[in-house]
Amino acid sequence: MAEADRDNEEELGRLRAQIDAFDADLLRLVNARAELAQRIGSLKQGNIYRPEREAQVLRGVAERNPGPLPDAAVQRIVREVMSACLSLEQPLAVAYLGPRGTYSEAAAGKHFGGAPCLIPCATIDEVFRAVEAGNAHYGVVPVENSTEGAIGRSLDLLLSSPLKICGEVVLPIHHQLMTHAASLDAVRKVYSHAQSLAQCHEWLNRHVAAVPRVAVTSNAEAARLAAAEPDAAAVAGEAAAKLYQLPVLATNIEDDPGNTTRFVVIADHDTPPSGQDRTSLVCATPNRPGAVHYLLAPLAEQGVSMLRLESRPARAWSSGKQWDYMFYIDVEGHRDDPVVAAALVELRQRAGFLKELGSYPRAVG
Repeated sequence: MAEADRDNEEELGRLRAQIDAFDADLLRLVNARAELAQRIGSLKQGNIYRPEREAQVLRGVAERNPGPLPDAAVQRIVREVMSACLSLEQPLAVAYLGPRGTYSEAAAGKHFGGAPCLIPCATIDEVFRAVEAGNAHYGVVPVENSTEGAIGRSLDLLLSSPLKICGEVVLPIHHQLMTHAASLDAVRKVYSHAQSLAQCHEWLNRHVAAVPRVAVTSNAEAARLAAAEPDAAAVAGEAAAKLYQLPVLATNIEDDPGNTTRFVVIADHDTPPSGQDRTSLVCATPNRPGAVHYLLAPLAEQGVSMLRLESRPARAWSSGKQWDYMFYIDVEGHRDDPVVAAALVELRQRAGFLKELGSYPRAVG
């Protein structure tokens, strides 16, 4: 062996020994953290999981991160450590819009880490029922997509349910075309959820314009169906491709590269302020000129930023005789913040109906 090669081998040995030593330190520190978490859990009363505390920890990690690992990678590692530590205190059950392999499952995993028991539900209604009945501690449901807009059923159930929003997850959506067919020319059918087909409309028009598109209940169901048919394809995510062992024929076929879906975490409890929060509410006002401007004026007067405004017909809540539309509003800040609290007092006086859906930490990572 040449001298240079021997020097390289010796240096590799030294570096690997250092890595082994760091790994031993990491193991000791992670378990020491777990012991502290257990002690804290024994002193807590009420909910063991604290969304606002987790958000604060993850933001702090990003602020102190010196690199070379990117902030998102460090936050994923710390989230998994917190998830495992929390499971020692209180194993969590989290319901999501299933089946397995959906983006909702990915959102639940991103928010809670790998330790909780994830419970797939067939519909958004079932997610709400699972949490309301106590069969799950938390639920994860989609509320809006950057391309296709609001998820109406989620908004309707947030209005009628006693559950509160206690967190949010923002998930980039990248669609893959997966199939056992050898080429695009061999594809005779494309399965997917209706929203995913819409999000990939232009790509599908360019590459498989003559192929029928079949809307199904979820992208994972689309992958399951395509896996059983040699000339069928599915538009779904990577998790579904792995789950059903479908080769990916084309990647990232969404028309908008910034395609993103926002999910909310629902629970039966409120969330204290985290320092960077969002408040969601729904209200109604009589259908008369200037009514919406009059309703929303307190936000401007108090200097509260409105992040989102969505209107929906009132028939989901009432007969529609008194109010024509419900307005879903997201504002920056927590309801306990003085300016938000003052704006809510005035809004409640002006609105014919107002319900606070929850104040919660803004999405991290």
